[in-house]
Amino acid sequence: MSTFSLESLKSGSRLERVLASGAFAVTAELGPPKSADVALIAAKAKHLSGSVDAANITDNQTAIVRMSSIAAGILAMREGIEPIIQITCRDRNRIAIQSDVLGAYALGVRNILCLTGDHQKFGNHPTAKNVYDMDSVQLISMLAGMRDLKRFACGEEIRNSKKAPVVEPRILIGGAENPFGDPFEFRDIRLAKKVAAGVDFIQTQCIYDMDRFAEFMRRVRNRGLHHQVKILAGVTPLKSMGMARHMRDNVAGLTVPDYWLERLEKAADKPAEGIRMCVEQIERLREMEGVAGVHLMAIEWEEKVSEIVKAAGLLPRPEPAGGQGA
Repeated sequence: MSTFSLESLKSGSRLERVLASGAFAVTAELGPPKSADVALIAAKAKHLSGSVDAANITDNQTAIVRMSSIAAGILAMREGIEPIIQITCRDRNRIAIQSDVLGAYALGVRNILCLTGDHQKFGNHPTAKNVYDMDSVQLISMLAGMRDLKRFACGEEIRNSKKAPVVEPRILIGGAENPFGDPFEFRDIRLAKKVAAGVDFIQTQCIYDMDRFAEFMRRVRNRGLHHQVKILAGVTPLKSMGMARHMRDNVAGLTVPDYWLERLEKAADKPAEGIRMCVEQIERLREMEGVAGVHLMAIEWEEKVSEIVKAAGLLPRPEPAGGQGA
């Protein structure tokens, strides 16, 4: 484990402290409900509690209307889950985004993940107008400026008046990366742009092609990026042949080698085999230099997160310095 100074932390979030300590981090996803029913958040949080260091609260993923990621994140906090609030560029301009960041921070949010966002044509309001005032790299840069330069995107200091104190949002800034998009040779270059913009941690697209991901990480190490950003490798357990074929055939920018499908097809208990395959992936990822943790995306299968994390030898989760009782 690494030693670190609490004064050196940017946000003080649990996720940041786990990463700074050198422990292998575990994050998951908690999708908000497609209604005003808060019971779903409590149910999903119960499955994740004690098994993850933080959970992504998705922002109208696949452009389908859901409860606000900030509101759902606050509700998740009440259930003991540290949220990573996703913010996409699709629905807000820079004025609204900065306003949301200030509000989220005031309510206790300390982790924000910056995404460009799925195009609205994929969702349930395909004729809605998009915004895309900026992309994810520009969003990372803007939030880093708010935190580190203590200024809004327009250059003004973050204060109520000239005599008032500056009160900037102290947040940990995350981004996403797809190691499998084409052209493959540009993926580490795009990651370098996000590092230069000020990103603190990266969560990747779900990984099935382990050899190609290993090559991506080799390129990352050659640039020294693994020393500048914490990389959490994305994993998604396959629970059926239908899901496996869908991931292979319909998810853009994702490669699913045939050997996973062949192994799953031969299994008598396909969900159990899918979990075993996921655990094996995590074990291999833990051995890869530069991988600081995993982002476990158990799509509508949150009840299996604890089982997967335990089987991978990642329980109990660490209690890094600076937390409750420190």
